[in-house]
Amino acid sequence: MPIGALIARYLKAFKSADPAWFYLHVGCQSIAYIVGVAGWGTGLKLGSESASIQYDAHRTIGIILFCLGTLQVFALLLRPKPDHKYRFYWNIYHHLVGYSVIILSIINIFKGFSILNPDKKWKNAYIGVIAALAFNAVWLEGYTWYLVVKRKRSEIAGKMPHGMNGSNGVNGFGARQRQGV
Repeated sequence: MPIGALIARYLKAFKSADPAWFYLHVGCQSIAYIVGVAGWGTGLKLGSESASIQYDAHRTIGIILFCLGTLQVFALLLRPKPDHKYRFYWNIYHHLVGYSVIILSIINIFKGFSILNPDKKWKNAYIGVIAALAFNAVWLEGYTWYLVVKRKRSEIAGKMPHGMNGSNGVNGFGARQRQGV
């Protein structure tokens, strides 16, 4: 799931990656949803077989994750076209729910580690994967901002008249100035 979010967040900045970034994002998130539903179903089955042992926080977060993940899947069906007036609000919803699902799933995996109590190497491996994804996200965020600023500067430079400050008779706002004043 975090890889799908990274793809959507950072590949979208590259015009040459359109629409591939979208299909990669949907593919990663679909796989994550299927694996999540399988985990949720397994948790329900194991929970029903062990009535005397309850892990309320882990179960509650799992149910919330299932609901939020299902909302994300159905929201895809209601996604407005990019130029629609409600697309801005849909994007806010999609980002908030998506990042919430990622954060809650990371928390819930750590809760699962405390329940199962596996060898320390499994928890360390998971921490390493999460740290690597976070490092890549920070690096890609900086690089994306660099690209966006560079693109904006080149767009602004392309719109500027030649010879600023009136050297060719045009001021910085594109208006003609009186010569010889």
